[in-house]
Amino acid sequence: MTKILITGAGGQLGSELTETLVNRYGTESVVATDINEESRSLFSEIAFDTLDVTDHRALKVLTEKHQITQIYHLAAILSATGEKKPRLAWQVNMDSLLSILELAKEKKLDKVYWPSSIAVFGPNSPRTHTPQHCIQEPLTVYGISKQAGERWCNYYFQKHGVDVRSLRYPGLVGYKSLPGGGTTDYAVDIYHHAVRKTPFTCFLKKDTVLPMMYMPDAIRATVELMEAPREAVKIRSSYNISSLSFTPEEIFRSILVHYPQFEISYSPDFRQEIADGWPQSIDDSEAIGDWGWKPEYDLERMTQDMLANLPHLY
Repeated sequence: MTKILITGAGGQLGSELTETLVNRYGTESVVATDINEESRSLFSEIAFDTLDVTDHRALKVLTEKHQITQIYHLAAILSATGEKKPRLAWQVNMDSLLSILELAKEKKLDKVYWPSSIAVFGPNSPRTHTPQHCIQEPLTVYGISKQAGERWCNYYFQKHGVDVRSLRYPGLVGYKSLPGGGTTDYAVDIYHHAVRKTPFTCFLKKDTVLPMMYMPDAIRATVELMEAPREAVKIRSSYNISSLSFTPEEIFRSILVHYPQFEISYSPDFRQEIADGWPQSIDDSEAIGDWGWKPEYDLERMTQDMLANLPHLY
């Protein structure tokens, strides 16, 4: 029987991925965890435990208690927050991954999922159609931790046979949770301002091109990768994955079609330097070829769906 443990289940990705996994595998097959006790209210139908992912013993106890066979390790400190607390970001992002990989080896878990990010790339990586394999010189502690994490994932697969799988997410946009401290979070926050009919101040320049992905595509890609046959998963560091690339001005103009009175201003801050070191578009041909990845949402369709669903929150 599949028994899934999810760390960081209360986060932007975690809350929606947990819901999807419950729908696919059933309420008895999914255990949600988060360091925030208030996240318990999101998971009334399934088991929930408060968990600090840096506590290896607590992680092991939960794995044994619930007879876990798969772990989705989503808990992390994101890029912008990580620059304010770099040592904490390294501890949370790295120590927890090593604990889970070691636990997977010891308990012979079926699979482990761990998300990487386009933050592994840097200013010397190709900016457009960034290939799967290229120079990586990340400038943020978040990117450094993701780059190191990719090497550890590949190491545990090669040396110990741990079936670990990963995607390099671009910026994620969704309506079911608030921004969580990432450099691409403007692309979530801007929709909230639009439906509240309040002006939006963007912390990036209007022409900053970044890769993005709508949450339903990100969730589907994650599940498809995890359910792909073991032999189809050729990359054990992390797969490039792509969907959209746009600027703040382009997303603003897509919103104007629906909210013609909406206003935006630009006031770049420290996050602009982070964004300037990231790719503008991603080559995900290996994900397409290995396990059939294909996105469904473009900018227009994403904007329509965001603006159709967000008003229900206010």
